[in-house]
Amino acid sequence: MTQMIFVNLPVKDLERTKGFFGKLGYSFNPQFSDETTACLVISDTIFAMLITEPRFKEFTKKEIADASKTTEAIIALSAESREEVDELADTALASGGSPANEPMDHGFMYGRSFQDPDHHIWEVVWMDPAAVQSQG
Repeated sequence: MTQMIFVNLPVKDLERTKGFFGKLGYSFNPQFSDETTACLVISDTIFAMLITEPRFKEFTKKEIADASKTTEAIIALSAESREEVDELADTALASGGSPANEPMDHGFMYGRSFQDPDHHIWEVVWMDPAAVQSQG
């Protein structure tokens, strides 16, 4: 079986967060969603479980990080091209996201980042396949 990843993220307003990611073109798996959780489908093997804070607290004894003040994680997604990086980042910013960091451009690698409505940081990165292969 192919290994999968489920990133669990606390959210304040599930419907607002679902609307944000829906505008970015992502879908949700209703089989793993309910009134407290939405299973964001990023790819066939990558999912983000968007969980309301009260429900999220049931999974941890620790305090939930206030992502508007603390960086608890940076979620990086690959892109097929520089244009796809810009398209996703621009759509995120136009859909209620906010800037996270300055764009990164190393020629062979290009990335931009944004914060979702709950202030989780997402990076979108493209790397030139030729540059990657020459490193092998």
